[in-house]
Amino acid sequence: MILYLDASALVKRYVPEPGSSNVGAVIRQAGVVGTSLISRAEVAAALARLRRMSLIGAEDERVAIRTYRTDWQDIVRLPITEDVVARADALAWEQGLRGYDAVHLAAALMWSEALGSQITLATFDRDLWLAARRVGLLAWPDDLPALLEQWQAGKM
Repeated sequence: MILYLDASALVKRYVPEPGSSNVGAVIRQAGVVGTSLISRAEVAAALARLRRMSLIGAEDERVAIRTYRTDWQDIVRLPITEDVVARADALAWEQGLRGYDAVHLAAALMWSEALGSQITLATFDRDLWLAARRVGLLAWPDDLPALLEQWQAGKM
């Protein structure tokens, strides 16, 4: 499996929260793992925000960011080019996505096209997950809408 992780999925690799163990498992199953270059800043910002909100401690934050920065070298990093941004522009309108979600979708689609292979896009963002399915990518987790409802209801 070729796996594209957006920032919402990547963060779960480094911070224990609902879905974290699933992310670790899907990464281990993947033959190749990639993400867009913007994920580097998005994940760092998310970890810093979790610390500011006291959702993780200072030591957990340091370990998470250090591990993430080490792992970053092993992730296929997809560049943000004018072509990716132009595709994201169109996808934002067509799919009703926020800016960075559209960039993630465009990067995953263009990676799939360049490789001539199916890509699985891992995300915990409902809108991006739905858009990925609409444009023909495999979206992971398979049952995200149900998972989100369970988490919001406090059942997991």
